[in-house]
Amino acid sequence: MFYETGQRDKSLLPRDPFKAIVAPRPIGWISTRSRDGLVNLAPYSFFNAFSSAPPIVGFSSEGAKDSAAFARDSGEFVANLATMDLLHPMSLSSAPLPRGQSEFAHTGLTMAPCRLVGAPRVAESHAAMECKVTEIVILKNMRGESTDNYLVLGEVVAFHIDERFIRDGVFDTAAAQSLARCGYQDYAVVDKLFTLARPPGGGG
Repeated sequence: MFYETGQRDKSLLPRDPFKAIVAPRPIGWISTRSRDGLVNLAPYSFFNAFSSAPPIVGFSSEGAKDSAAFARDSGEFVANLATMDLLHPMSLSSAPLPRGQSEFAHTGLTMAPCRLVGAPRVAESHAAMECKVTEIVILKNMRGESTDNYLVLGEVVAFHIDERFIRDGVFDTAAAQSLARCGYQDYAVVDKLFTLARPPGGGG
């Protein structure tokens, strides 16, 4: 099958397969605090790490939603790890609540203070990264036109890790059962790892 973007045969593919092809994707469970004290918590499947030195992560917001707006205004955000035991509260936190209504209260999650940023972290999360915004990129299409998509990049300035998941000096991703987003309404859970050594000098 071949089709040009925007010309999909919806009788054969009634739902856009883009997010199912670019999968699995880590979930950035982003908590932010606005300058006037409002707190927001929302999951983003357009999330990843972009640099290790310095450690930089980013999430992309389709529309200027609260997470992007609060991160822009405060210059900070927290990326909380979404795991299988937190699947349902993570999903509930994506509900379109009115601004000012707490996702923490809506989901029953606990706010825990951070050390270097003003936004709270999810106390139940097995790992969280405190981040300072480095830049916000308004994504453009191939014609150079600005879209309503905002890539928020932040340098990780501190880590919180549940020590139960540190095994022999490494974070045990499979034991933590990190979640990933796939296409449609699908998720995946990391519950098994395998090791493959890279060629000498290999990057990535």
